[in-house]
Amino acid sequence: MSAFLKDIAPFYGTGSKNEQGQDLEHFLEEYDPNKYPNPSVTADVLVFQYSKGVTNVNSGLKLLMIQRRNHPSIGFWALPGGFVDIREDIDAAAKRELYEETGLNQVPVQQMHCFGEVNRDPRTRIITVSYLALVENDLAVKAGDDAAEALWFDVCFSKSGEAVFTEDRKIQKYDLKLKNKERNIELSASIEYSEKVEGILKDPQFLVLHTNQIAFDHPAFIAQALLFIESQL
Repeated sequence: MSAFLKDIAPFYGTGSKNEQGQDLEHFLEEYDPNKYPNPSVTADVLVFQYSKGVTNVNSGLKLLMIQRRNHPSIGFWALPGGFVDIREDIDAAAKRELYEETGLNQVPVQQMHCFGEVNRDPRTRIITVSYLALVENDLAVKAGDDAAEALWFDVCFSKSGEAVFTEDRKIQKYDLKLKNKERNIELSASIEYSEKVEGILKDPQFLVLHTNQIAFDHPAFIAQALLFIESQL
């Protein structure tokens, strides 16, 4: 097959041949990208609306959610996002999907986390990169593409009980509630967060224990973003 990139010069290395006697051109001609099953990649965006002077994640944050118009999780609420095209940067895909599904354009985003558990989606092996966007204005949104609805939800995020300590980890449960007052829609979930007690690297892990109308493992995305925002306030 031909090379994926037009310019392969940056990838010559030392210019040596490999153990099969191939230079880079011949290696790429015989390379089969379908030799191993390839996972799909998606980009999802957490858009939070906030007011100046916010002191914690429960003081006026709103989260943009879309209602899915197709399987899987049809009718449930999810973060705007979708599949990355084969020749598209992931950052660009996040902004494109946000625009296509909500009408929001030219919103700055920052990459947050990569979610890659095997059982995330029944369609195929999907790895998702999450992005964070913070907007101050009361932006109007309009559902499009795969979204049946696009609405802002008030955020309520709180600890559930006391933290539990194992031999090397701290485990804390959280309750998440999202409410759109105008439409009287209430979504909820419970999430378990754990991290290493000692060491520089905390190995953060998120587990969705229960979800009510929030699609996929998106409660974990939301919890991760909220904990990050809280740490910056």
